[in-house]
Amino acid sequence: MVMERLLADFTIISMKELTVGMLKPLPALIILAAAAVISYVQKLGLQKDMIYSVTRAFIQLSVVAFLLDFILRQKSVAWILLAFIFMVILAGHTAGTRAKHVPYGAFVAGVSIFVGTSITMVILICVRAFPFTPHYIIPIMGMMVGSSMTITGVTLKRLRDDLRLQKDMVETALALGATPRQATLTQLKRALTVALSPALDNAKVVGLISLPGAMTGLIMGGASPFEAIRLQIMVMNMNLGAATFSSILSTYLVCSFLFTSTYQIKEKVIRVE
Repeated sequence: MVMERLLADFTIISMKELTVGMLKPLPALIILAAAAVISYVQKLGLQKDMIYSVTRAFIQLSVVAFLLDFILRQKSVAWILLAFIFMVILAGHTAGTRAKHVPYGAFVAGVSIFVGTSITMVILICVRAFPFTPHYIIPIMGMMVGSSMTITGVTLKRLRDDLRLQKDMVETALALGATPRQATLTQLKRALTVALSPALDNAKVVGLISLPGAMTGLIMGGASPFEAIRLQIMVMNMNLGAATFSSILSTYLVCSFLFTSTYQIKEKVIRVE
C-alpha cells in the first residue's frame, strides 16, 4: 500500500520537471571539478573521495527529496515518528562509528540523541514555538538530530582517548575508593568542553562572520531579515540545547560500559589503535 502511494506520487512529477530540477545544481560542480583537478595535479589523492562524496550526496538527497515529498503530504503523526526514529538510529550508528572503541557506543549515542532531541522537541511544542505539522517538525528534527549526533560522537571519542592516555590516574582514583563517575570526572568535563566548544564559538560570532543556513535560506527565499533572524535564533538555541542534553546524558550512560564489574577499565577501551 505504501509503495503504491509512493509510486503514485512519483508519477505526479513529470520527467521534464525532474530532469530540469536535477540539472540546475550541475553548474556548481565546476568549482568542485577545479578542486579535483588541483588535487590530481598536486598528487594529494583527494579527487576520488571528492567524486565519491558528491555522487553519494546527490543520490541520497534525490531519494530523500521524494521521501520527504511523500511524508509531507501525509497528515499522520505516525509518519513523523517513523522519520524521527530512522534519523535517530542512523545518527546513533554514525556517532558510534566515530567512537568505535567505546563499548556499545552506537547504543549509548542513539539513546542519548533520542532523549535529548525528544526533550527539546516537547518543550518547543509545549511553548508553541512552531506549528505541529510535518513541514516544521521534520526539518527541525533533522537539524537537532544532526547537531546532537556530531557533538555526542565527539564527546564519546574524546572521553575514550583521555581514558586511554590517563589510565593510571583514573585507576589510582578507583583504587582509593572513587566510583567510575568520580574517577573520570576530569575526563568527562574535558570531553564535553571540547565537543561543545565549536557550537558555542559559532553562537558567539553568528551573523558577524557567517550567515547560518536557515537564515540564509529564508533571505534567499524573499523573507524579511528580521523574520530570518527570529527563526535562526530559535534554531540555534534548540540545536545547542538538544546537543547539550544528548552529550551530557551520553557521559552518564557510557560510564557503566567503560568499566568491568570490579571497577577496572575494559581492555577494549584502552587498546592501542
